[in-house]
Amino acid sequence: MAKVTFFTGHTSTTPPAPSVLIWSTPLGCYKKLIEYHKNGHLSFKYVKTFNMDEYVGLPRNHPESYHSYMWNNFFKHIDIDPNNAHILDGNAADLQAECDAFEKKIKEAGGIDLFVGGIGPDGHIAFNEPGSSLVSRTRLKTLAMDTILANAKYFDGDLSKVPTMALTVGVGTVMDAREVMILITGAHKAFALYKAIEEGVNHMWTVSAFQQHPRTIFVCDEDATLELRVKTVKYFKGLMHVHNKLVDPLFSMKDGN
Repeated sequence: MAKVTFFTGHTSTTPPAPSVLIWSTPLGCYKKLIEYHKNGHLSFKYVKTFNMDEYVGLPRNHPESYHSYMWNNFFKHIDIDPNNAHILDGNAADLQAECDAFEKKIKEAGGIDLFVGGIGPDGHIAFNEPGSSLVSRTRLKTLAMDTILANAKYFDGDLSKVPTMALTVGVGTVMDAREVMILITGAHKAFALYKAIEEGVNHMWTVSAFQQHPRTIFVCDEDATLELRVKTVKYFKGLMHVHNKLVDPLFSMKDGN
């Protein structure tokens, strides 16, 4: 598990406004953040968020739009300023202008402090499908058939209802974030994790681009490591063991060292 430290209780009249680029999958993570907020340990009053993607042509009030998902499962349960929760508009009259404006808002916010995201089984990050440019910016993308098929379960299994296009931040947009955290769980994403960290950078596996990011952490469960070499898994577990002892005195006491 990654260790996360929250900084709250700012007393300055101009408190820092961290910017976070997020995606819609980590429901468990959102529930934990809501719990921290309701217990008084965490405030989102000064946080700015930018969702990484949105379907084109799907009404914002549609239950499967990312706008609806984020508000129903996260934003309405915390104290975030609605003006600071930025989500791409897939129904904008000029989609390219919408993408350009999104990039401008990120820049005006001072850039992204933390990107939190997951990947698809094919290693795509946001909707940057295999073959996407690794320096791409926010733009309109056609979805791969594998993605459309995977998303059909959210639309009653009816492929005709699944959006085929989306607005998405680019790989370059994410690479500009000061820190990147990628969550990978399940055996069905094990090969993607293997491609992400044991092979070279390859635009057919867009997640591999983050090998070249200075501050990226991959958070994964045991099942996701099934395609990794045993040596690789043991190496990273050893690093984490040393890290925990350095940053958490209680961990060292429990460990008996």
